[in-house]
Amino acid sequence: MTTEPRSIAQLSVLLQSGALDPVALVEETLAAIRSHPDAAVFTFLLEERARAEAEAARQRLREGRSRGVLDGVPIAWKDLFDIAGLPTTAGSRVLRDAEPASRDAAVVQALAGAGMVSVGRVNMSEFAFSGLGINPHYGTPRNPASPAGEHRIPGGSSSGSGVAVAAGLVPVSIGTDTGGSVRIPAAFNGIVGYKATRGRYAMEGVFPLAKSLDSLGPLCRTVQDAILIDAAMRGLPAAGPVPHQNVADLSFVIPETVFFDGAEPEVVAAFEAGVTQLSRAGARIRREAFPEFSAIFELMAKHGALVTAEAFVLHRARIKGAAAAEMDPRVVKRTLLGEKITIADYLETLEAREKLTAAFEARLGPQDLLLSPTLPHVAPEIQPLLDDEDLFFQTNGKTLRNTLVGNFLDWCGVSLPCGTGAGGMPAGLLVSAPRCGDDRLLAAAMAVEGVLG
Repeated sequence: MTTEPRSIAQLSVLLQSGALDPVALVEETLAAIRSHPDAAVFTFLLEERARAEAEAARQRLREGRSRGVLDGVPIAWKDLFDIAGLPTTAGSRVLRDAEPASRDAAVVQALAGAGMVSVGRVNMSEFAFSGLGINPHYGTPRNPASPAGEHRIPGGSSSGSGVAVAAGLVPVSIGTDTGGSVRIPAAFNGIVGYKATRGRYAMEGVFPLAKSLDSLGPLCRTVQDAILIDAAMRGLPAAGPVPHQNVADLSFVIPETVFFDGAEPEVVAAFEAGVTQLSRAGARIRREAFPEFSAIFELMAKHGALVTAEAFVLHRARIKGAAAAEMDPRVVKRTLLGEKITIADYLETLEAREKLTAAFEARLGPQDLLLSPTLPHVAPEIQPLLDDEDLFFQTNGKTLRNTLVGNFLDWCGVSLPCGTGAGGMPAGLLVSAPRCGDDRLLAAAMAVEGVLG
């Protein structure tokens, strides 16, 4: 069973007008979650908190004291965000008995302050260290677009976030993105995913993976919803007016390096159909090679990945101790690769990162945005990945490939639904901007969304 998917904006109109009661909405949401056939989407329901927050929203709206367009709207949180009174388990069994958080994470506080109703925590890849979304401890959420009788992966690491929104259980869920963990599940599930520039939001109370790469963002139904959430996560009283962006005023560069390597023909066809629509609407589009992208993967091959080095330092005591036996062995294996990365490797990578980022940004025109397939393939079936470890790691690497470029070069990006690929599964189109270009990116993404329909 899925509920009728509704955007934040649609719910807000109903709530603000009094046509929908926040308490009725939260009860409907909780009932839909409890009756949903996939028990692997949510890991914890915040029923008592949700009802209290909904009741408070009801009183504000009845008394004309609305906190704004988000007041009374349900939201779910990836299991990396501190929720007061609960341990933050990060999709792992080893943290089930951890010290409960003394207070909410900063962004949880910010959205609660905007009147949002937190209904629960959603599943994820253990410790956020996979782009596939497979979790052996709490189950792997089934991609709602899976054909009958198939279990396709949801994408990770924000797996539950993607599925909860795609299934219509909540209008928005907040995820994290270190190598693609917002944009990947958005593309696999056919929804919108916005990865903000690293540092745009307060990171206090967010369980890390690699602090030099970690960023946050919402998975939701529309770009407009992402804009509303973005403002509230930054503590702004309301989203400012988004400048109307005419598609004919937009300039896009399609990278010819890396992004299309080994891509499924159906995914490429869906992307090119979107490009054609944008071109017909007047967008300026060119194609260009970016040697910086190849250099990133050469650097990783020589020195190791930043995420692996930082994850090893973070989890060293766990994977060297008894806790390792309780962890996903694929997470342990990948994390242990960081033991081979020396401090010299790490520092050389950071230095090269600065140079590659500057070189890439110098290559772009002042108005240029990148346009690419979010992923080179659609969501595959889960069983072959569970049966073949080599296939698991190969698929994980390919799934992360396009999106990790943006994390390494500090981009912001929005993945938009863009037709379907093999098996009728969703494909994504990724609009990206250099660091701190978020406002321009969101305005452009809204215009692109309008053309793609």
